[in-house]
Amino acid sequence: MTEHAGASPWVVRVLSHAGFEMRNLLRNGEQLLLTVILPAIVLVVLVRTDLVRLDVGGQDPVQVAAPGVLALAIMSTAFTSNAIATGFDRRAGALQLLATTPLGRSGLLGGKVVGVFAVELVQIALLGTLAVALGWRPALSGLPVAIGAVLLGTAAFTALALLIAGTLRAEAVLAGANLLWLLLVVGGGVVFPASGVLTSLPSAALGDALRASLGGTGAGTGLLELVLLAVWTVLLGGATVRWFRWH
Repeated sequence: MTEHAGASPWVVRVLSHAGFEMRNLLRNGEQLLLTVILPAIVLVVLVRTDLVRLDVGGQDPVQVAAPGVLALAIMSTAFTSNAIATGFDRRAGALQLLATTPLGRSGLLGGKVVGVFAVELVQIALLGTLAVALGWRPALSGLPVAIGAVLLGTAAFTALALLIAGTLRAEAVLAGANLLWLLLVVGGGVVFPASGVLTSLPSAALGDALRASLGGTGAGTGLLELVLLAVWTVLLGGATVRWFRWH
């Protein structure tokens, strides 16, 4: 009798599932519209039309618009797309089934996070290229802070996505995730700088961190926003661990 080879190493299982999650997100036309096409349209409208006027402080509008649009794309993938996909996987019983396989619960969650990061790399490459073509000149000295903002922002919004997807019915997740996404876009400081208490939202922290580090807005270094994103990640991650239901 041939001896069973056993399961692959945990990292291999996570990367394999991450590839599945990435393909699943990219082949979904509706999610592709939300994560790439709409941010690209927003960028062109802000930079090349007068439909929406940005407070640019004498700078080229693209210097303010491009970081905000990147923040929008990251939030769309890490939060909205992730919440909707996870909510319907949970309703179909896929999450409960996968949690009993060698992938395990930690591998399932790890694969989702890595898959989201992979999709975001595609988004950043496409939207960044478009922004450069429109005249954006990012401040390369701010790349370390920008990378930290992307990582922490993704972690915070992935945790929020899983919290919603793991506690609400799939239909409620679909409606709630889209409504919350719209509210954050309009007044949450992700594309346009917020003011007052709204600056403490994770969307505003992500947008402000990218604007400060890449846009050269003179609004600070973005380090305070990184701390705020880290706090949101811990709070939302803890809530997800506590209340997430697999079925």
